[in-house]
Amino acid sequence: MTTKELISDISAASGISKAEVAKLVDATTGLLANIVLEGTPVHIQDFGDFSLKDKRERVTVHPMTGERTLTPAKRQITFKQTPSLKNDIKSI
Repeated sequence: MTTKELISDISAASGISKAEVAKLVDATTGLLANIVLEGTPVHIQDFGDFSLKDKRERVTVHPMTGERTLTPAKRQITFKQTPSLKNDIKSI
């Protein structure tokens, strides 16, 4: 689903104009990203948790050539679903 499709679906379900929904979606995603990038995890009830995770540096091996390279440490945003969402997915 694209952002435009999400905005259209929310607009249809709520009766709010697409322009207002677009502003809300942009504000929400921007705020979530800023909070997570500050290091504070975000929990959305019945959906999941977004958090920032530090990945350590590691050695990777190219499968064709066998060449070893050092992959640098990095930070990434992770998502962990709630058990209720996980059960919903299993029942599909």
